[in-house]
Amino acid sequence: MEPQRQNSSYHGDQQSLRLRQVSSPASNQNHPHFNWNPGPEEDEVDGSETQQDLRTLGLPMGLKRAVRQVQQMKIPVVSSSDSWKLKRTKTLRTIKARGREVLSFLTLWKKTLQKIGGNFGGGVKSYFLFLRFLVVLNFFSFLLIGGFVLIPSIVLTSVDTQLVNSTGPEECLEYDPNPQGLVLFYDYLLDLLSGTGFMEYSFLFYGYYSMKDSSYSLPLAYLLTAVFYFAFCLICIIVRMGTAARVTVATGGGAVGNYSSIVFTGWDYGCLGDRATKLKQNNIRYQLQVDLEEERLKQQAAALTASQKLLLYSLRVSMFFVAVGFIAAALYGIFVATEFSQVRSGDEGILGLVFEYLPSIVITAGNFVVPLLCDQIASVEKYPPTVTIILALLRAVVLRLAGLIVLLSTLWSQITCNGQTTSGECQLCQYDHKNYPCWESRIGQEMYKLTLFDLLINMATLVLAEFPRRLLVDSWSNKLTQWVGRQEFVVPANVLGLVYGQTVVWTGTLFCPLLPLINTIKFIVLFYCKKLTLFQNCRPALKTFRSTTSNFFFLLVLLLGLGIATMVMIYSVAQIHPSMACGPFRSLPNIWSIVPNSFYSLSDVTQEFLFFIGSQAFSIPLFTLSCVVMCYIIALASVYGKSVSLLRAQLKAEGKDKQFLVKQYEKLRQQLQMPEQSGGLNTPSGTCFII
Repeated sequence: MEPQRQNSSYHGDQQSLRLRQVSSPASNQNHPHFNWNPGPEEDEVDGSETQQDLRTLGLPMGLKRAVRQVQQMKIPVVSSSDSWKLKRTKTLRTIKARGREVLSFLTLWKKTLQKIGGNFGGGVKSYFLFLRFLVVLNFFSFLLIGGFVLIPSIVLTSVDTQLVNSTGPEECLEYDPNPQGLVLFYDYLLDLLSGTGFMEYSFLFYGYYSMKDSSYSLPLAYLLTAVFYFAFCLICIIVRMGTAARVTVATGGGAVGNYSSIVFTGWDYGCLGDRATKLKQNNIRYQLQVDLEEERLKQQAAALTASQKLLLYSLRVSMFFVAVGFIAAALYGIFVATEFSQVRSGDEGILGLVFEYLPSIVITAGNFVVPLLCDQIASVEKYPPTVTIILALLRAVVLRLAGLIVLLSTLWSQITCNGQTTSGECQLCQYDHKNYPCWESRIGQEMYKLTLFDLLINMATLVLAEFPRRLLVDSWSNKLTQWVGRQEFVVPANVLGLVYGQTVVWTGTLFCPLLPLINTIKFIVLFYCKKLTLFQNCRPALKTFRSTTSNFFFLLVLLLGLGIATMVMIYSVAQIHPSMACGPFRSLPNIWSIVPNSFYSLSDVTQEFLFFIGSQAFSIPLFTLSCVVMCYIIALASVYGKSVSLLRAQLKAEGKDKQFLVKQYEKLRQQLQMPEQSGGLNTPSGTCFII
């Protein structure tokens, strides 16, 4: 009868909330407490924390306004210095809030992304977020290149500065890309598509830039801008990966943590109107659908017998080798097409244009056919949705990036005469000057054609395949059209298309400086094309996947593409002899030689300082300090990880305790035949459980 007496006394007691807090602080330790009359020191130090606490507490908006009004009315008397500090803190807080509002207003495609997430889930939305990130990255990269290379080159050209003559055999200095005589409009169109003719000797390609006698060292700026461009992209990717990793860690990387995050913090109380509310509801529904699907597959995998597991693993291994065979066949086709294209590159007319685009055509065909075959393999392997997405990404990234490596390796082998630069056609100039008088521009043209062809294929697919399929499915009603149905927006293939396109741009930026600008325009056009086909031609996916894990993996694949492009740049800068007939490095044995030459032209004090930075006296203490800081961060992360694990275990234990108390209360209520409370159950300890 003790619980009944406590329960009756609890309901019979009509004391106020403040008296209950004073008399029973232990039972209300989880309730929010407010400092209604803060002192000057407390307000001075913790004022921003109080504001943040009010924003994060799950209280009705009316109660928050009341607390804020009480705090603002009871302002203590402070000195002039304290008053100035309070005003400064308030002003800085206001400036930060205004800055966030401006940044939110300037955010690209904010409403469009919200609409996509509400109608098609977080997985499809993650693709468009990734695309927006690449648009911004390429735009700022173009500003970097334009500010240090393009604009100075235009200025130096306009003031008619004297060119630095390159030394070498006369055969190596022959290079005239400008067309001679009358040029038809038809030829201009072919030059625009292939990057030859009037396009080859323009600001677009490496061959136009030259070494000029001026105080501004254009060759050094050209190389250092490329280095800083890669460093800038690396920093942006790592920062975004850190944000994605924090979200993954916060949700626990699994369905339980993600479910808790959705239930308790998923709703946006700033949604206004039926449309925004409906979109947010659909978005939450898709996220819960992903969690339920993964939990169902985990239960199915746990229920398999030993013989069924052996059969499943054997099937997965065999399908793995089949997928590897498809990828190897596609890479061999790229190799053969590249060699044939370089042999027939001198042909004119439409046939010559087809031969020039032959590597791009084979690469695009392989990137289209092989992933379709791998998708059929994935349906047999029976992985969870998120694992299927990651596996498809891995296979596609190996195909696309390896295909790009095969293309570049084939070009380099022909430029350097299979690495034998001291014999054959390469003996005179240390590169094949007859077929490649300006080999840097030739590589830039290949990357330009790959970028342009990728955009044309996406637009042609939208017009010639996706719209006709939707019209066919909507107009005819039979078993065939029902089986085909509207297409789904395949996230892995589309993401790998972005990664491949960005890797091509990174690879070709050293030889085609304006490629980031072209890629920015391409990605903007691609965004609207994909948005159009998504809302007009696609249906929501039957099987969605978790976007938190996939966002991190998208960036990891992008980082892999950046690593491949960096290796390409290092090899081109350090190993291959620059073209003697074009470019800002025409008089140097290799591109990197401009760095030591510029270094020795500095003053003695600057040289000594740079030598000291590179010496052991500076590098060893710096390395030691870095190791100490890294060990401290690793230890701190380990402690935080253990704390998080303990808190999760404590939450699970508390959940079990609450379930036990609910069961005990239910048994006791049935024994005493007590009426059931509406809206919840009040336990003897005063904790409310919603049923």
